[in-house]
Amino acid sequence: MPDTTHLSGDQVLTLEAFADTILPGEKRTPDDIAIAGASDGPGAVAAGALELLCTPATGLTESLPLLADMLDRHATAHAEAHELSRPEVVPPFVALPFDHRTRLVAQLTAPGHPEKEGWVGLALFCNMAFDSAAHLHTVDAIAAGHPGLAAMGFYDPGDDGLWRFPGYSYGGTPAAPHPSTTASGSPA
Repeated sequence: MPDTTHLSGDQVLTLEAFADTILPGEKRTPDDIAIAGASDGPGAVAAGALELLCTPATGLTESLPLLADMLDRHATAHAEAHELSRPEVVPPFVALPFDHRTRLVAQLTAPGHPEKEGWVGLALFCNMAFDSAAHLHTVDAIAAGHPGLAAMGFYDPGDDGLWRFPGYSYGGTPAAPHPSTTASGSPA
C-alpha cells in the first residue's frame, strides 16, 4: 500500500482517476468512483500507479497534492464550460464522465499548454507503473502477478531468480564489423 499520508482522500481519488484516464481499467468494486471502468482488465491503478507516484525517486511526490488540486480546478472549469453537473461530494475530476476526463487530459498534455510538462510527467509514471512495475522488484512483481508485466507476457526468471535468454538472436548473420573497428569494439 502506498504512503499517501501527504494526500487528502479527495487528492488520492483525483490521482487515481487521472491514472485510470491514462491507462483505463475495470472498477475495483461496483461503487468505485475513481476508476471509470472504461476497459476490461486491470489498468494503471491496479498496476500500482499511485504507489509509484508516491515513491520519492519520481521527483513528483511532494508535488502530488498541488497537481491533484490543480487537476480539480481544471476539471471544475471544464465542467462549467461544458455545462456538466456534478455531485458536490465527489472531487471535480472524478466527477467528470470518462470521455470528458480524456478530453481534459488531452488539453493539459497538448503542445503549447503552459503546464504540459507536469501533466506529461504524471502520465509517464502512470504508464511506467503498468509497463515496468518500476516501484517493485521485478521478481516480486512477477510472483505477485503484476497485471502489466503479465499482459506483456514478461517471462518468469529461472529458479535462481535470474533471466537467461537462450534464443536471443535474430536468427540471421550479423553484419561484418566496420573495417576501422578496434579490438575492443569501438569505432576508430
